Amino acid sequence: MKNTVDYINEKTKNFAPEIGIILGSGLGEFADEHCDIAISYSEIPNFIKSTVKGHKGRLVFAVINGKRVVMMQGRNHFYEGHTMQEITYPVKVMKKLGVNTLILTNAAGAVNENFAPSDLMLITDHINNMGTNPLLGANDETLGERFPDMSEVYKKKLIALAEKCAEKLGIKLQKGVYLANSGPSYETPAEIRMARVLGADAVGMSTVPEAIVANYCKMEVLGISCISNAASGIGDSSLSHEEVIDVTNQSKSKFKELLSSIIAAI
Repeated sequence: MKNTVDYINEKTKNFAPEIGIILGSGLGEFADEHCDIAISYSEIPNFIKSTVKGHKGRLVFAVINGKRVVMMQGRNHFYEGHTMQEITYPVKVMKKLGVNTLILTNAAGAVNENFAPSDLMLITDHINNMGTNPLLGANDETLGERFPDMSEVYKKKLIALAEKCAEKLGIKLQKGVYLANSGPSYETPAEIRMARVLGADAVGMSTVPEAIVANYCKMEVLGISCISNAASGIGDSSLSHEEVIDVTNQSKSKFKELLSSIIAAI
C-alpha cells in the first residue's frame, strides 16, 4: 500500500484530503465539475480499472466549499470478478491519505413501494447478502481491529446533517436499509419479496463492502442511494443498466446540489 500512497502523494503534492466520496453509476459528473487533479486508476499502483458503463475510473482531487476532497469517479465491483480485498483497497488508501469522512453513493432499486425512481435515499443501515466479507484474511492492525463494531456504520450525526441540508434546499429525502447482492444479474421477484421481509428498502450490488472497510478503518460514513428503478416484481417493466443511467441522469441535479451542501456543512 505504501507505493500506492507515495505515488498519489507525489502526483498531488501531498494534497491530504479530509473527505472521500465514491461516486456510483451515472453520478460521476460531480467530479467533472470539481476537478483540480485527476489520476486514472490505470496509472495508480495496485488500483484496478473499472469496466462498467457510467464509471470513468479516475481518482479526482478538488477543494470544494473549502474542504479538501478526493473522489472515486466510478468504483470496482465484486461481480466484475475482483476480490473483496481488491474492490475495497481504495478505501484503505483513502484512510492512509488522511480521509476521515467517507460519502458512499450508488444507484439502487426500490424495494419499498413508497419510493419512486429519482428519489434520493439516505442509508440508515445495510444487509450484507453478498456471501462474503472484505475483512476476511490477515488483519492489518494499522488500519483497524480484528472484530469491528457494526452498530452504527452510517453515522446518525451525518444523516441528520444531510437531512438539514436537504431541507434548506427543498429536496425530499427518503431513508432506509440498503441490501447488497453480488450481481451482476438483477434480483428475481421472489428475491425482492425476501428482501422486503428482511427489512430492506433498496437493493444494489455495491457500497456494503466499502462501508464495512470504512467503518473498520474508523472513518465516519454517510450513504446516499439514487433510486433508479422499481425492483423486480414491482410494476410491469423489465430492468436494464441503461434505465439505471437514464434515471440517475434525471436526478443528478439535486444530487449534486445536495452533495455540495453536505460537503460545506461537514
